[in-house]
Amino acid sequence: MELLCIQSQEHPELPLAELKAVMECEDIDAEIEKVTEGLVILKDIPNDKLDEYYEILTRRLGYTHEVHQILARTDVDNLDEDVSKIDWAEWIDENFAVRVKRFNSQIDTVGTERHIGTLILDNTEGIRVNLRKPKSLVRVVAHQNDLYVAIEKIKLNKKHFEDSKPHKRPFFYPGSMNPKLARCMVNLSRVKAGELLLDPFCGTGGILIEAGLIGCKVVGSDVYWKMKNGTAINLDYYGITDYRTFHLDVRELKMYEKVSSVVTDPPYGISTSTGDVDGEGIFEEFFHAIYDNMRDDAYLCMASPHYIDLKPMVDEVGFKIVEQYGIKMHKSLTRIISVIRKNLD
Repeated sequence: MELLCIQSQEHPELPLAELKAVMECEDIDAEIEKVTEGLVILKDIPNDKLDEYYEILTRRLGYTHEVHQILARTDVDNLDEDVSKIDWAEWIDENFAVRVKRFNSQIDTVGTERHIGTLILDNTEGIRVNLRKPKSLVRVVAHQNDLYVAIEKIKLNKKHFEDSKPHKRPFFYPGSMNPKLARCMVNLSRVKAGELLLDPFCGTGGILIEAGLIGCKVVGSDVYWKMKNGTAINLDYYGITDYRTFHLDVRELKMYEKVSSVVTDPPYGISTSTGDVDGEGIFEEFFHAIYDNMRDDAYLCMASPHYIDLKPMVDEVGFKIVEQYGIKMHKSLTRIISVIRKNLD
């Protein structure tokens, strides 16, 4: 069986990297077929695992917009025959809508939606079309001459990423990371529900919110009382209860238990993280402080500016850079997202 993932095209690499990380930590056994940027298919999924995998992906992913179960792979010439073969009564609950999305295709979107809708009605009894609030969504994706006919079984909560933007939270401070990137970084850290995630520069708590919403236990610290208290306010607002927050200099960090994951966006360029250290010193102090607080199999996912070379710092402490991705912020700054692990060699 197969799942079709429609991904964000905001970044050329992060959506697929996030998907692979979630598949790795959640033991999702499937082959990845990248059709084109923004369109990925998970193939060879065992029948008894499909619904479990579907639930995990829709609960966790940030840079994937939709996940659907593929019912048929077809093309323009065989569309009518293949759509008519599907037992739509098994998949549609009372009413439905057909929505077509194109990737490098010249197919007539509205015309194809109407045509497939008619084919479904002609081959099924007791259902109707509802374009405003359909109970069932038939998603058809066109890529060049190929068509993927799929059904949405679980809807991603895309609205969350809009509603939880930093300025919409009870406690706001400029410069906070957007929630979609925060969720992606949490996923890149390979953390699972029930495990402990730490952000030692928690700021307004954006990373901890995203980790808490996928079921992690979270702990945050910050050198400023205002941030520590603001993080707690925001976590309470989003219904996250399994958390602890501390007013703490990262150099004094000594966790009550070793963490499964560290995800953070250290401040840089100004003296904010440790009160008296700035520039590269922030990162050097951070790596030394965090190492013994992490489990041996833990991952660290962090953001940093492009002009700071992390490799000699992580090598010195005993970490290893696993992946890195650049995000262009403006003309003079690229933010680097690094996935780092203890060097187990």
